Amino acid sequence: MNLGALVSETRNADTMDLDNLSTLEMVSKFNQQDATVAEAVRKTLPEVARAVDAAAQSLSEGGRLIYMGAGTSGRLGVLDASECPPTFGVPHGLVVGLIAGGPGALLKAVEGAEDDEQLGVSDLQALNLTAQDMVVGIAASGRTPYVIGALRFACQLGCRTAAISCNPDSPIAREAEIAISPVVGPEALTGSTRLKSGTAQKLVLNMLSTGAMVKTGKVYQNLMVDMQATNIKLVDRASRMVVQATGCTAEEAETALKQTSYEVKTAILMVLSGLPALQAKALLVKHNGFLRAALQDRG
Repeated sequence: MNLGALVSETRNADTMDLDNLSTLEMVSKFNQQDATVAEAVRKTLPEVARAVDAAAQSLSEGGRLIYMGAGTSGRLGVLDASECPPTFGVPHGLVVGLIAGGPGALLKAVEGAEDDEQLGVSDLQALNLTAQDMVVGIAASGRTPYVIGALRFACQLGCRTAAISCNPDSPIAREAEIAISPVVGPEALTGSTRLKSGTAQKLVLNMLSTGAMVKTGKVYQNLMVDMQATNIKLVDRASRMVVQATGCTAEEAETALKQTSYEVKTAILMVLSGLPALQAKALLVKHNGFLRAALQDRG
């Protein structure tokens, strides 16, 4: 494929004079371009919703959510995956970010890694990929061989698959079951897809992981009730969440949290139902961790 023909590689007529602008004019141009990203993502929401449901189904079946990418795209996948354990209390390894060239490529480019289809396959094989897993390929260009090879292998194994790219009808879109293609247009700096394309990918990944966690019981109302309270800030947030969800006092929230080893979800159920900690925890297990369902069970 001729890279120069890709939308993401063409020149932006509105920013041809970047090097001749004042600093304020320059950053204003960047901001004007960034303002178009949310609309491009909005147009892909039906596909994003399909991907959320697919990811939630994989997680519910005991599978994993696996991101694959190179360069900026790979780093964004690793970032999203790394934030899931503290935010949603899921084990490390449930959401996985793989970057072409391995962990070292997070800090320094590994030349040629993204051009190797077999490397994408090998990285998935090293994870012992199963049909219950979902693989999400991320590439602004939509033609990264590392991602193509990975998606092709995942499809052959029977995995759910999605592709996130910023060019229409891209090769990775054709390899995946679900194609999410927010077309943000030419970058302010020609070909620098860490800009609008990277922002669009980040927005989609935010929705994908957060939506899947909502669908698997990690959220009550709009509270991250499976968050791990691992530092002073998060202990304070845990207490505030119990207060916000129940209307109890801060002292009552603290008492409940201490009895549950700072499990927010269990503490909320205790306060609202009057159940002791062990019974509240058992009721949550009965309802697969869905707090709303557990509360309804109590009438």
